[in-house]
Amino acid sequence: MTRSAYRNSSHAKRPALDCARTLGCATVLAVLAGCASHAGIEPAVTPIDVRSLGVVSATDARLDWPGGHWWARFGDTLLDDLVERALRSNPTLAVSQARLEKAQSLAQAAGAARLPQGSASVGSTRQRYSSNDLFPPPIAGSVRSGNAARLDATWELDVFGRNRALLEAAIGQAHAAQADLQAARVLLSTEVTRTYFQLARLVALRALAAETIRQRSQLRELVAQRVRVGLDTAVELRQAEGALADAASQAEALDGQAALARNTLATLTVQPPDALADLSPSLPASVRHADRGRVSADLLGRRADIVAARWRIEAALRDRDAAVTQFYPDVDLAAFVGFSSLGFAHWLQSDSRIWGVGPALRLPVFEAVRLRAHLRGKTADLDTAVASYNATIAAAVHEVVDQLASLRSLERQRVQQNDARAAAESADALAMQRYRAGLSSYLTVLSAEAGVLVQRRETIELDARGLDLELALVRALGGGYRVERGDRPGVAHE
Repeated sequence: MTRSAYRNSSHAKRPALDCARTLGCATVLAVLAGCASHAGIEPAVTPIDVRSLGVVSATDARLDWPGGHWWARFGDTLLDDLVERALRSNPTLAVSQARLEKAQSLAQAAGAARLPQGSASVGSTRQRYSSNDLFPPPIAGSVRSGNAARLDATWELDVFGRNRALLEAAIGQAHAAQADLQAARVLLSTEVTRTYFQLARLVALRALAAETIRQRSQLRELVAQRVRVGLDTAVELRQAEGALADAASQAEALDGQAALARNTLATLTVQPPDALADLSPSLPASVRHADRGRVSADLLGRRADIVAARWRIEAALRDRDAAVTQFYPDVDLAAFVGFSSLGFAHWLQSDSRIWGVGPALRLPVFEAVRLRAHLRGKTADLDTAVASYNATIAAAVHEVVDQLASLRSLERQRVQQNDARAAAESADALAMQRYRAGLSSYLTVLSAEAGVLVQRRETIELDARGLDLELALVRALGGGYRVERGDRPGVAHE
C-alpha cells in the first residue's frame, strides 16, 4: 500500500475510531453513574376500591342520569335563558377557561421539547488583541472586527423517555383543567337553578302571606262588627289587629329575602341588580326519577371532579417517571454551520466557513442526593394525587347516598303532611262555622287558622325542599357531564 493510500485509509477509519472512543467513554461514565440509584422510593398510597363504598356495577344500578341540558325538563323558558346566560357570561368560567388554555400551552411546549431545536445568530465584535496572548503579529496588538454568522441545531434523543413522560404529564394536566372547567359549568348551572327555585319558594310564601293578610283583614272586620253588637270585647279586636300586623310583618320579611335572591340571580347571570326586580317564578311540580337505584360505578366517569382527579393521578405518574429518567444519561446531538472571520473582507467567503457536529452526553455523576430528593418529592405528589382522588370518590358516593336517602324521607313526609293539612283545613272550617254561630271564641278561630297556615307553608316548604334535593342529586350525579372514552385516563379503572 502506498503512503498516500495508507493515509486515505487512516482518514476513513478515523470517524469509526472516534465513535468507538465516544462509546467507550460513555460506557465508563455510565458505570460511574450507577452510584445514583432510585431504589427504595416508591408510592405509598393506592387508589381506593370503590366496591368497599357500596358502589355496584352499571348493570346492577338503575339511576336516571341527568342529560346535558337537564334544566330544560322543568319546562321554564325563563330559567333556560338564565342558565344559558350564566354559562356564557359568568367570570368564574372565564377563570377556569384561562387555566385550561395555560395547561394546553404547557402541553404544547412539552411536545415541542421532543423535536429538534434550532437557532440562528449573527454577531460583530470590535476587539483589541493582546500582544502577549495566543495570536502572533500582525493580529497581536491590533484592533480588529470579529464577525460570525451561524445556525445551531440540537436534538435530545430522549433515549429513556424523559421528554415523552413530561409531555404525557402536561397532557394529563390539560385534561384535568378541561374537566375542572366542566365541573365549574355544572356548579354554576345548578347554582342558578337552585337560586331560581329558592326565589319561587319565596314568591309562593309571599302569596300565602298575602292571602293570610286578606283573611285576617276580613276577620278583623267581622270581629269589629261583633264588638259593635256586643258579641265580642275589645280584647278580641286587639287580638285580630295583632294577628293582621304579624302577617304584614312576615310578608315584609319575605319581600326582603326575595330581593336578595333576585340580586344573587343577577350576579350569577352578570346583570344589573335591578334587572330581575319583577321576576316572580312559580314552583313546578317535583321532577322525580323513575327509579332511584344504588350508586353505580358509572359515577366515576360522569362527575367532572372525579375525572379531573384521575387525570391528575396520570399526570403525577408521568412526572414521577420523568424524575426516574434523570438517573440515566442524556444524549444530545448538536450541529452548527456558518461563517466566521476577522474583518469584513473575507467574512462570507468559502474559506471562512465553519461547521461542527457531534453528540453530547450528560451523566448524573455525584448527584444522588439531589436526584433522590427530587424523586421523593414527585412520589409525594403522586401520593397526594391518589389520596385526593380517594377523598373525591368517597365524598361523591356519600353525596349521592345522602340525596337519595333525603328524597326517600321527603316522599314519606309528603304523605303524612297531606293528611295533616286535610285535618287542619277541616278543623278551620268547623271553627269558623262555630264562631259565626257564636258557639266558640275567637281564640279557637285563631288557633285553627294558624294550623292551616302552618300546613300550607309546610306544603310549600316540602315542594321547594324536594326540588332542592333533586337539584343536589343532579349535581351529585355529574350534572350531565360526559367524557369521551378516548379521553379517559388509564388509572383507577371503573
